[in-house]
Amino acid sequence: MSVSFSNFPAPFPATGKNIHTVTSDRFVLYGGSATICQSFCGLKLWLLDRLNLKHCSKKHGLSESKIIKNQDKLDSHLKTSSSNDGRDSEGVSTLSVPNVTKRPTSKLQAHSPNFPVQSDQAPSLCIAVIGATGELARRKIFPALFALYYSGFLPENVGIVGYSRKNLTDEDLRSIIASTLTCRIDHRENCGDKIDAFLSRTCYLNGGYDNREGMLKLSALMEHIEGGFEANRIFYLSVPQEALLDVASTLAICAQTQKGWNRIIIEKPFGFDALSSHWLTKALLSKFQEKQLYRIDHLLGRNLIENLTVLRFSNLIFEPLWSRTYIRSIQVILSEEMGVQSGRLEPSNVILGQYKATFDDKVDVKLNSLTPTYFAAVLYIDNARWDGVPFLIKAGMGLIKHRVEIRIQFRHVPGNIYHDRFGHNINLATNELILRDVPDEAILVRVNNKVPGLGLQLDASELNLLYKDKYNAEVPDSYEHLLLDVIDGDNHLFMRSDELTAAWNILNPVLQEIDKNNIAPELYELGGRGPVGAYYLWAKHGVQWTED
Repeated sequence: MSVSFSNFPAPFPATGKNIHTVTSDRFVLYGGSATICQSFCGLKLWLLDRLNLKHCSKKHGLSESKIIKNQDKLDSHLKTSSSNDGRDSEGVSTLSVPNVTKRPTSKLQAHSPNFPVQSDQAPSLCIAVIGATGELARRKIFPALFALYYSGFLPENVGIVGYSRKNLTDEDLRSIIASTLTCRIDHRENCGDKIDAFLSRTCYLNGGYDNREGMLKLSALMEHIEGGFEANRIFYLSVPQEALLDVASTLAICAQTQKGWNRIIIEKPFGFDALSSHWLTKALLSKFQEKQLYRIDHLLGRNLIENLTVLRFSNLIFEPLWSRTYIRSIQVILSEEMGVQSGRLEPSNVILGQYKATFDDKVDVKLNSLTPTYFAAVLYIDNARWDGVPFLIKAGMGLIKHRVEIRIQFRHVPGNIYHDRFGHNINLATNELILRDVPDEAILVRVNNKVPGLGLQLDASELNLLYKDKYNAEVPDSYEHLLLDVIDGDNHLFMRSDELTAAWNILNPVLQEIDKNNIAPELYELGGRGPVGAYYLWAKHGVQWTED
C-alpha cells in the first residue's frame, strides 16, 4: 500500500521528515513520545476518513468492527506490529498499515466542514444542537450561541454542529439561522464579519432515522472538527419528549468524547407525571452522571431570579426581613403573550381557566378541549421560616396585561399612627419589593410618603430602578445566560434530579385528582383578568392581588 503523506490531516507532519518507509506496507516514526503521539493522531484521522470508519468509544464496550454499518467488512484492522514489541532493529516505533479496498465517499465526508485542525487552531469546545431545524433551535438556541460568540464568551474556533433528520447541506442550515442572528445594540462593531465567522464555524449533519447510526456519524464529524486534539463537548437535546430517551442513550454510548468533559442539555417537560419523570431520571442517570445533566428552563435564566438572592444576601435592609415575621405574602405573576404549559397542587387551592376564543383569534387551543390557558394556585412551605405565608402563583395567556414579576408583600406596621391617613383601603399602605422582568426590567420598592401640601395626606409611591434608564446595555436573553452557565459548569439555575422529584411530589396528587374528576377549566374573557374563581381563591387566603 502506497501512502501519500501530503494527504494526511494537518496534525500529521506533511513533510514526512519524521517518517521513514521500511516496506511497502510499513513505515517508521522517528522522535519522542509527543511527536509520535501527534503523528499517530493524524494517521488515525486519515484512516478514519479513508475507510469511513465509524468510531465508537471503547469505554462503552463496543469494538470498531461491531459498529461499522452498511459497509463491507474491513480486510484487516489497524494493529501494532507484534515483532520486537512494535519496534524495528533500530528501536524505532513501527506501525502496520493493512491493505484495504477504497470505499465510496460517504455522506459524512461530503459534509465534512473545512475547519482548521492545526494544534494552535483546533476547537477546544464542540457544541451539537440535536434538532437543529426546529423552531426552538432557530429562534432561541442559535441566536444565543451567536450572542455568546459575538461577546467573546465562546472560543473563536468553536465548532458547532446542527443535527437533524432533514436532507440539508451546511449552507442550507446557515441560511436558515442567518436571518435570526443580531448583534448587540450597545456595540455593533464588525457585526457582519462576526456573523460570517460564526456561520463558518457551523455545519450540518443529517443523522437519519437510526439514532445509533446517526450518533456514530456525529461523533466522527466532531472528531474531524476537533482534529484529534483534546476538546469538550456540549449536546443540546432539542427533541420531542418521546424521542429524548432513545437519543440520549445512543448519544451516551456512541458520541461522548474521552478527551474532555461531556455535558447534556435537556428541554422541558421532564416527564408527564411523577412516574414517567422517575423512569426518565433513572434511565438518564444510568447513562450519565448527575453533574453532566442540565435540565434547562428559560424562566430560571431571567435576571429577576438571580436578583432574588442578590437583593437578600447583599443588602442589610432586606436580609433580616426575609421570613414570616415581616413578609405577608409572595406573588408570582406570569402573564404570557404566547401559550404556557399548564401545571397542576391541593385541588381546593387550584384554579384552571381557559379563555373564550373566537374564530378570529389565532390560538392553538380547541374550544371543546380541556386544555388550560390559565393556572392559579396557593402554596405553603412547611417550615419555621415561612409557616403561614401564602405563595400565590398566577400564570396565563390572553390576559389584560403581559407581565412577568415577583412581588414580595410585607406586613402592615403594628399600631400605625397614620392608619386613618390612607383612606378606606389599608392595603394601599402595604410595603412591597417588586422584581419585574416584563414589560420593562426593573426593581421597585413601594413605600409610604407624605403628599406635598399643607395637609397630612399619605400616598404609596414606588422607588424605581429601571434597567434601561440606569444601564446603557442590552439585557441578555435567558438562553444566553443558561448556555454560558453550562459552558462554565455552573448548574445552580438548572433542576437536579432530587429537585425534580420534589416538584412532582407536590404536583402529582393534584394532577391525579383533576384527571380523576375530569375537572374542566373555567372560561374567562380574552383580554380580561382571568377566571372569577381565582378571586375567591385569593380571598380565601386573605390576600388581594396588588395589581388588581
